[in-house]
Amino acid sequence: MLLGKSAGDDRIVISVHQARNLNAERPRDRYELDPGDFLAADEEARKTGLDIVGIWHTHPDHPAQPSATDRAAAWPGWSYVIVSVSCDGVGDVRSWCLSDDRFEEEAIRS
Repeated sequence: MLLGKSAGDDRIVISVHQARNLNAERPRDRYELDPGDFLAADEEARKTGLDIVGIWHTHPDHPAQPSATDRAAAWPGWSYVIVSVSCDGVGDVRSWCLSDDRFEEEAIRS
């Protein structure tokens, strides 16, 4: 979970909160966010004056672009940072935001 602040259309990530994957059937390529971890991240964010501004996850052996599964679980206004990984290591890192029922790529700045 990405914790931070929204500034207009930008999301500024301040910290990251780890969440467990509850998908036991296909944990390598499907993710089911643990609701308890979501609540813990939300509580941590509120205590520090931040918000949950997005999610990051990997796409093993697939491009760093949203899948149909990502779309089904996405919330408008959040950043979805996707990291493509393979046996060669980390590939692309790209960020997306759901807008008008479709993903639009966002710039990542450090």
